[in-house]
Amino acid sequence: MTAAARQIPLPLPVRTALGEADFLVTDSNREAVAWLDSWPDWPGQGLLLQGPPASGKSHLLTIWAKRANASVLTGGSLTMESAVCASGPVAVDGADQCHNINLLFHLINQVRASGGTLLLATERSSGEWAGRLPDLQSRLAALPLATLAAPNDELLAGLAAKLFHDRQIVVPDAVIAYMLTRLERSCAAVAAAVEKLDQAAWAERRALTLPLARRILDPETPNPHRQPD
Repeated sequence: MTAAARQIPLPLPVRTALGEADFLVTDSNREAVAWLDSWPDWPGQGLLLQGPPASGKSHLLTIWAKRANASVLTGGSLTMESAVCASGPVAVDGADQCHNINLLFHLINQVRASGGTLLLATERSSGEWAGRLPDLQSRLAALPLATLAAPNDELLAGLAAKLFHDRQIVVPDAVIAYMLTRLERSCAAVAAAVEKLDQAAWAERRALTLPLARRILDPETPNPHRQPD
């Protein structure tokens, strides 16, 4: 296909599936799932949920928020008003991205005073971002910690299949298997590759096949036996 025949990919919306049935439970996240299942019996009226980017934190947070009928906040948009007016179950996605950690301190106190429970999802350990406010660090240290471990093959393959499904793309199993041999072992790398392959297939107006995946993910490797996509 010539460059003139290619189409510029349009920013089509992606409908992310975040339901409970869409979450793949594996050894890398089983501990965290067990902690969410134990709610409301959380020591200290809260839980820290920690894991790397695209590891499923937001998905688990969404599942819990629906179960608990919780208010959902984001660390980056937390305000004094939302902190001091919170009550009942509250979930904070990206708590370590809070621009003023004093607000998080007030939020924890308010949720406790209201008799509610608090789920805080973070990428970094609390000591990395809350240590400069000892009172906050003390409260966070008193909460149980549920961690999402490095993803295994089962989780990465399941994540790739889910992300393709979110984009309404059907791909052969061989494409996903090949992806896992070429990518960094992280959920973020899988998410980036899915987007890249989706854009390439859309631009070339063709199905997402194994030859196309090879060409996009490993363009420097010559293939004398290359077949048409």
